[in-house]
Amino acid sequence: MDYDAIIIGSGQAGPPLARHLAGTGMQVAIIERGRFGGTCVNTGCTPTKTLVASAYAAHVARRGAEYGFSAGDIKVDMKRVKARKDYVVGLSNRGVERSLKSLENCRVYEGHARFVSPHAVQVGSEFLTSGQIFINVGARAAVPDVPGLDRVDYLTNSSMMDIDFLPRHLLVLGGSYIALEFGQMYRRFGSEVTIVTRGQRLVPREDEDVSSAIADILAREGIALRFGATSLRLDKQGGLDKQGDDIVMTIGGGGAAELRGSHLLVATGRRPNTDDLGLDRAGVRLDEHGYIVVDDELKTSVPGVWALGDCNGRGGFTHTSWNDYEIVAANFANLFDGEARRVSDRIPAHAVYIDPPLGRAGMTEAEVRKSGRPALLGKIAMEDVSRAFEKGETEGFMKILVDAETREILGASFLGTGGDEAIHCVLDAMYAKAPYTTLRRAMHIHPTVAEFIPTMLEDLVPLPDAGGA
Repeated sequence: MDYDAIIIGSGQAGPPLARHLAGTGMQVAIIERGRFGGTCVNTGCTPTKTLVASAYAAHVARRGAEYGFSAGDIKVDMKRVKARKDYVVGLSNRGVERSLKSLENCRVYEGHARFVSPHAVQVGSEFLTSGQIFINVGARAAVPDVPGLDRVDYLTNSSMMDIDFLPRHLLVLGGSYIALEFGQMYRRFGSEVTIVTRGQRLVPREDEDVSSAIADILAREGIALRFGATSLRLDKQGGLDKQGDDIVMTIGGGGAAELRGSHLLVATGRRPNTDDLGLDRAGVRLDEHGYIVVDDELKTSVPGVWALGDCNGRGGFTHTSWNDYEIVAANFANLFDGEARRVSDRIPAHAVYIDPPLGRAGMTEAEVRKSGRPALLGKIAMEDVSRAFEKGETEGFMKILVDAETREILGASFLGTGGDEAIHCVLDAMYAKAPYTTLRRAMHIHPTVAEFIPTMLEDLVPLPDAGGA
């Protein structure tokens, strides 16, 4: 069967691309081997942020006395928490499936797609061909090589979605956003939690002051943190050959430290779902980590084949996947403003959804220092932000970095209540290439977190060791 376009995968980039291409009259095939909606809808953003909201509600209820009320003994019903999560996920999942299966000029194939040649794929017993193929297959949890891991039961971000009970003691292996979000939410649900990371600090992609502040926030909630765990071994209680319910994690070798937990979450990164697509038969080039190599317009090494979303290694977030769709749609189908779009046009931005959340845009302070450019820094503690103080959520800080010569904003890190929303004030100014004085002179609404962005920009100081400043 020949199509004008074939889309492999129904994650964040695939369905909107299918809708737009089909809307132009093209005959489109979209292939999905698992659950419609991809990681974000099923095991990523949608379910985890739903769980985070439940954990936040329980946390605030326990703090009732600080707000002048008592909610009594707070008990979390994990079956109801999971049911709420499943309801939210189900709406999104079924919505994606329904929209694709009812889409005119589009046929949905449910099965595993494998390339048989550069422009032909097989799904079950059917062979599909097209001059344009778009790969949107996402990524999955990476499982590290840890002695004993293959002989103990462990969880990943995907299998955590099936839990409807409260782990007595959750061991979390990893120190980035997945590990921290799950660690904090399950601590708030009532589990004992220990986070173990091989690094010397949490979220190493962030600045050290951000990492330190996050560690303090988690520690104050009773989460145990173990850093520098470079030598690990996992056993069942009493040894691998004996019966027991607990998981034993030995750190440092030689019995230097031993942790016991009822459950283990492995959250040490992601790997692309590219190892079973037959990409070698198509001639699509991969990098050393298995990501599909793409150019600035997301074209692969094979003409007429594109790669979007997590599988191309150019973002790894829902918002970057959606932007991948916009880039391809603009360049391939001229669907937007008629201007070419490129990956290099976008400014790095992401959030970590612990509570309080971290929102970040552009360069970190460490990256600015490394660049050697003269820079200015503005910083304010959240306890000095009236909106945060009024809400009783004063943990964290906001900081912003500015080029001392061009006056353009280089980056910002907002760790605090509303930080994931307020960061967009900065991000939009950066896209506009507006001087920081535009934001400094803006009149923001009181009382909000964002109103203190102009205040920070009034009090800039030279960044030490940056461009000789």
